[in-house]
Amino acid sequence: MTTPPLTQPPDRAPRKPATPCPPGAIDCHIHLFGPAAQHPFHPDSKYVSEDALPEMHMHLQDTLGLEGAVVVSGAGYGMNPNHLAAMLALHPGRFKGVALLPEDVTPAELQRLDALGVRGARFVSPGHRGALPRLSPRIAAMVAELGWHVQFYPSADDLVDFADTLQALPNDAVVLDHFAAIPAAGGVDQPAFQRLLRLLDTGKFWVKLSGPMRCTPGDMPYADVTPLARALVAAAPERLVWGTDWPHVNMNGRAMPNDGDLFDLLTEWVPDAAVRRRILVDNPRVLYGPFGS
Repeated sequence: MTTPPLTQPPDRAPRKPATPCPPGAIDCHIHLFGPAAQHPFHPDSKYVSEDALPEMHMHLQDTLGLEGAVVVSGAGYGMNPNHLAAMLALHPGRFKGVALLPEDVTPAELQRLDALGVRGARFVSPGHRGALPRLSPRIAAMVAELGWHVQFYPSADDLVDFADTLQALPNDAVVLDHFAAIPAAGGVDQPAFQRLLRLLDTGKFWVKLSGPMRCTPGDMPYADVTPLARALVAAAPERLVWGTDWPHVNMNGRAMPNDGDLFDLLTEWVPDAAVRRRILVDNPRVLYGPFGS
């Protein structure tokens, strides 16, 4: 078996942003890994990572001025939510979770995860490799009973292929990762982005202003993503959340962004401070519930 590459670590010296961070702001998309001795990576993972522990992200939170974060099950662990559960149990109130679930997940397991703060189930389109869950209407229906949302990560422009199925799910909300993964080079007039805007008009869909590096091969400041971000802010600021995508896996061969600089991109994307506060503070609590003890 070929050993997957060690993914480049994040910048360990995050800068304090120039942009003021409103009290109560939440990072709505991070991953945690390790400790490696207790939590080995799935053999089919396309990467392995150094430890990215809760304490390390809490240092980043303190530097940026954040209050908490949403932990998305790392693809490195496959469809096994045990690592996520362990991390949430360590820091109740500081983190919420979104899980990658196996097809045979039981109602009892979902109740356990719900009690720990999991609020969504994540699926990916076939364009993403690895041991990852594809869209499952059965699981979506199960988690809808708990009030969870579906989080979906498209690939390239295949949101168009999944839009009708996602819209038909019984969940109150469908959250699309990383600008719905729409290639920034295509601009706001490309069919996938226009379909995204129509989905936002339904009132059911949310978008994460996260991972701009997932939409473009360029480096900071990911200038071709800015028109997409501004169009989303103009269309539905009440259903946008922001995230760092820390620790930025699968960036080998590319320049690693500093998370303080990533936060400052919000000023470029969302010039209005009141709208930024809505995206950073209010919207996360609508989607994930209250944070804190």
